[in-house]
Amino acid sequence: MASNTQFSIAVHLMAGLGDRCGQDTKSCDLAASVNTSASFIRRVLAKLSKAGLVKTTTGHSGACWLAREPSTITLLEIYNAVGAPKVFAIHDYTPLEPCKVSCNIKYALDKVRCKAQSATEAALGQMTLAGVLLDLKKK
Repeated sequence: MASNTQFSIAVHLMAGLGDRCGQDTKSCDLAASVNTSASFIRRVLAKLSKAGLVKTTTGHSGACWLAREPSTITLLEIYNAVGAPKVFAIHDYTPLEPCKVSCNIKYALDKVRCKAQSATEAALGQMTLAGVLLDLKKK
């Protein structure tokens, strides 16, 4: 299961690779940009590689780069590649039987979560890595 921040870190990595315009990039360089360990970055890169979003080589001189043009990579692909969690979690507890709210809130919240998840995924499917890279240049 991915953490709540793994999606944003994955987009950060992909943007870093996109900004380097196809240059071979080492995981330690990406790790410095994210301020985390190179081993964590390699785990995220492995997921992105498995999804066909990045290409990697291993070993001491290992490197990575985008597998496709940023304009063809949607944020939804990145979101799915890292197995990002749902938009929100539903609390886990044993319902209190005499309470109608306690017994039915999970069902009601699940309907809300499904709608929110669909909206989130639809929005991410419309956004590309190229758009993120453009926003980087505007700031």
